[in-house]
Amino acid sequence: MIKTFSREDVLDRVRDQNVKFIRLQFTSIPGFLKNIAVTVEELHTALKGRVMFDSSVIEGFVGSRESDIYLMPDPTTFVVFPWRPREGAVARLICDIASPDGNSFEGCPRLALKRVLEEYSAKELEVRVGAEIEFYLFHVDEHGRPTSSTQDQAGYCDLTPVDRGENARRDMVLTLQEMGFDVATSFHEIGPGQHEIYLKEDTVLSMADSITTFKFVVRTIAQRHGLHASFMPRPLGGCNGSGMNLHLSVFQKGLNAFDSPGDEYQLSSLAQSYMGGILDHAAAITAVANPTVNSYKRLMAGGTAPVLAAWSRQNRSTMIRVPAERGEGARIVIRSPDPSCNPYIALAACLRAGLDGVSRGLPAPEPLDDLPQGNGELRELVRRKGLPRNLEGALIALSRDRVIREALGERIYRRFTASKEDEWERYQSTVHSWEIEEYLTNY
Repeated sequence: MIKTFSREDVLDRVRDQNVKFIRLQFTSIPGFLKNIAVTVEELHTALKGRVMFDSSVIEGFVGSRESDIYLMPDPTTFVVFPWRPREGAVARLICDIASPDGNSFEGCPRLALKRVLEEYSAKELEVRVGAEIEFYLFHVDEHGRPTSSTQDQAGYCDLTPVDRGENARRDMVLTLQEMGFDVATSFHEIGPGQHEIYLKEDTVLSMADSITTFKFVVRTIAQRHGLHASFMPRPLGGCNGSGMNLHLSVFQKGLNAFDSPGDEYQLSSLAQSYMGGILDHAAAITAVANPTVNSYKRLMAGGTAPVLAAWSRQNRSTMIRVPAERGEGARIVIRSPDPSCNPYIALAACLRAGLDGVSRGLPAPEPLDDLPQGNGELRELVRRKGLPRNLEGALIALSRDRVIREALGERIYRRFTASKEDEWERYQSTVHSWEIEEYLTNY
């Protein structure tokens, strides 16, 4: 968890740590971390929310009509970058976005998540989230541009010298810890040059902030090792894709509301309705949790990727898996999101869907612990219970899902879908090398 500071604490720490520059960070609707840097002399102005820019930065594209918006720094997110020089240090503050009249800007992803969390507070519910985040480390060429050559050919949980990314991964973990992150585990994943770092459970907003910061830190430390860290969902054909498993639990009056020792599955009715809500809105959630054309190259049947709108205890082909731990550790794992998503709107969508399931008393289906053995039966199961097969299908599902659209807010929904529909059309209009090899001679 990032340490908590008040506005006055920020000013004190800036003086004590000789901070000269402060990066005012925010996340655009497509999920890219942005920032505006101010000097320490301008910090008082920044903390009052008087740093202005135009809405195209956060909405992801420049249009004919943009509006003035203001950065509203959250003092609790103050942290000094440990890899920068101690003299003339650089710190960051994560910001919400406000309109000129002082009201919340409807296009701010962080505020969309806050709105959903207010619904939980009204029901006296609290959510905690952990995240397993996977990524690849690639070599760069002589110009510093990323290549598709991985740093090693190691596999699952391999050690040095086979795992040649161990030193970079260790520096990433140490840097994250110095910034206040609670890291549970880190190891080499299944793919060559693929790694995972698991961030322990935290409050939802802190975790969303942490995921955004995590990707920035990992890429920065990788660059210092002469490498490129990629959070692309599936950068290499024939190798595992990278996911971002979300460990989610709900608490009520300080107690885990998912746990129920007397139930057949030792899960409360709230937990089962919560899963029922997520599965009911699974297709629309996929649009924001798997937001790129490449995301669907990861969501392929036959491997360990989640492709089914179902839950299980052992089957890793389902969107939701329920680990064996119960009591205070009872939780569900939403396995379908990938690290290319905007964590604020992905979490907003998942949490709003779960709450909708609880409000409607939706039952969870029976767990899908066993998969058919034959490819034909598996494909039929995917047709019946599968997540969307491509970005277009997911966007169509999102357009029809009132609950998830309300979670995002209409402005974010419109801007997000406009950019993603354009992405899909650009992909569709491109002739790919596979098509040339498959069709040019024969047709």
